[in-house]
Amino acid sequence: EHHDEAAEGAVALTPQAIAAAGILVQPVSSGGMAGEILAQASVTGSPSGQAVLTARAAGAVTRVYKRLVDRVRAGEVLAAVESREAAQIAADRSVANAKATLAQRILAREKSLFEQRVSPRVDYEQAQAEAQAASAEARRAETAAGAAKVTADGRGVVVSSPISGRVTAASASLGAFVQPETELFRIADPQLLQVEAAISGADAPRIAPGDRAVVELADGRTIEGRVRSITPSLNAETRTATAVLDVPPRGLQPGQSVRARIVPQVAGRSGAIVVPEEAVQSIGGRDVVFVRTATGVKTFPVPVGQRSAGRAEIVAGLAAGQAIAARNAFLLKAELGKGEGEEH
Repeated sequence: EHHDEAAEGAVALTPQAIAAAGILVQPVSSGGMAGEILAQASVTGSPSGQAVLTARAAGAVTRVYKRLVDRVRAGEVLAAVESREAAQIAADRSVANAKATLAQRILAREKSLFEQRVSPRVDYEQAQAEAQAASAEARRAETAAGAAKVTADGRGVVVSSPISGRVTAASASLGAFVQPETELFRIADPQLLQVEAAISGADAPRIAPGDRAVVELADGRTIEGRVRSITPSLNAETRTATAVLDVPPRGLQPGQSVRARIVPQVAGRSGAIVVPEEAVQSIGGRDVVFVRTATGVKTFPVPVGQRSAGRAEIVAGLAAGQAIAARNAFLLKAELGKGEGEEH
């Protein structure tokens, strides 16, 4: 009889079979329903993981080397723009360099004449000052050409990426005349992402940097993260604060809509466990969850408290760290029912 009771409610499954069935097994953590903050959120690139590229001078697009979703390395050229402004910048650089070279030659001659006591000191000092001024102008012109990314032949400018990543937006067209402020490409590094959650004014004071956060994807997967920061004031239009979450980049894309669950540290002391509502199944008139065992899963009766927004509060029984079937638990219920039917 003891053996029959131990086997009751158990389903033998290998880890491979669990994964193949799409059953998500994850550990639970403490924190009551009242302590959780649910918020709509979106995935964005971190400040150092996204870039907007524009031409540095007005002109016509003559080359386009990259298209949407193409990979880009830092410093790689995406397009070329032929520009009269670039030609002027290149000409100024050439003139400045020529003047600097001439000034250095005059300085060398004046120094020689001064050392031979042929020219007075004032001529030598004047040549020194003019050489320094010419060198400074040459450096300024070189910096301006570098900032504009003028091509070697001086006919135009190139549009290059300051970061590695993928092209997430591309509006450059061959022959199009563009101004310096016109956006041509947008680059995002898929490894440098963050999640921005909209927090109501009532919940914002409860959140602090370091709070635990869970990002829920549309397919049911969850990603653990932490609150990095939260804006000190509310947006004038939406009346919400923005919490920035640090999360691993796996399975996320810029612009993706997700849901965030934030557990303030003060709520972490609650003994109640909150699980996805679909993890709770009704068998024989009892609410149960499927707890992971060494050989598969086993039903575990639990008392359920509040249910809200697809979440259910387990008021007793489960302990933080236990692994349960959080998604597609109904498949296990069906498998259990099939096994019982075969026995009868």
